[in-house]
Amino acid sequence: MHSELFGTLSDGTPVHRWTLERSGVRVRVLTYGGIVQSLEVPDRWGSPRSWGSPRSSEAENGGEAENGGEAESGERRAVDVVLGFPDLAGYLAHPEPYLGALVGRYANRIAGGRFPLDGQTCHLARNNGPNSLHGGELGFDKRVWDADPVEHGVRLTRVSPHGEEGFPGRLEVSATYSLDEDGTLQIAYEAVTDAPTVVNLTNHTYWNLSGSGSASGHELRLAASRLTPVDAELIPTGELAPVEGTRFDFRQTRRVGAGYDHNFVLDKGVTAAAAEVAELHDPTSGRVLTVATTEPGLQLYTADHLGDPFAPGDGIALEAQHFPDSPNRPEFPSTELRPGGVYRSRTRFGFGVRD
Repeated sequence: MHSELFGTLSDGTPVHRWTLERSGVRVRVLTYGGIVQSLEVPDRWGSPRSWGSPRSSEAENGGEAENGGEAESGERRAVDVVLGFPDLAGYLAHPEPYLGALVGRYANRIAGGRFPLDGQTCHLARNNGPNSLHGGELGFDKRVWDADPVEHGVRLTRVSPHGEEGFPGRLEVSATYSLDEDGTLQIAYEAVTDAPTVVNLTNHTYWNLSGSGSASGHELRLAASRLTPVDAELIPTGELAPVEGTRFDFRQTRRVGAGYDHNFVLDKGVTAAAAEVAELHDPTSGRVLTVATTEPGLQLYTADHLGDPFAPGDGIALEAQHFPDSPNRPEFPSTELRPGGVYRSRTRFGFGVRD
């Protein structure tokens, strides 16, 4: 594990990149936005095929030319299976896709940019039409975090002051990225507050297990019998609709395709320990991604509106979180955090291959 300077913001603030490596898995995490910049895993042959998106660069590949083959002396390299940019300028120029970012203070949408709390109405920054999305104009994804090494990982911390993007309470937040013995990536979130507030954190990585081209041929299984239908502005209607007989039924593995930006209600609900809820499979490479989480929901987004330099469907986001607009929906699992309480959330991304 090591860190290096990745770039500098216009105000002179340095951004560092931390590299974690264990059991053949290598992940790079930025202090800017808690971004998972790259994540390399092998396929069924251990083949080191290079990613073909515009983010690849000679520097990113250790100074070697991209040839899609083996490195010198027969050394094998794993392929990068997440969307990202090779430099800080890419993230600054293209913030809206939230590539690989730590999203908060509230992941997903809050209707009208407001919600009631203890008899008061909290007004938030509106950055998605009339709604608040992923924490507002300057959410956690656009902040530089402090970083400290931990065993097999890095712990990012920051303090979100009272009133930031309209959210009440001074929030002390940490997100720890670590690799388990088998190469599983775990992201563990914790937060405490000095006043009542709402918290809903997630990671917004886009996965492409092929390492290049479209991810629309990937196959998905979800342990979710229901979803939260949305209106034209992607705000939940409040209904928990069954997926049976619809294109949202992923209880049995099937091809993902396009046209998804929906929250699935996980059958397990909120759990103290992370439980497996999703499996994504690339038939071409044989790679398999499993997702385990403590969260009650999972947002499936098929990246139909990524924008340059990526094409629609280049990646698939699987965002473990509480439901969208929960602060306005008392019937949904609560996202409230109060003084004396601790927000805890765990999500694990496991990697394997299938013949």
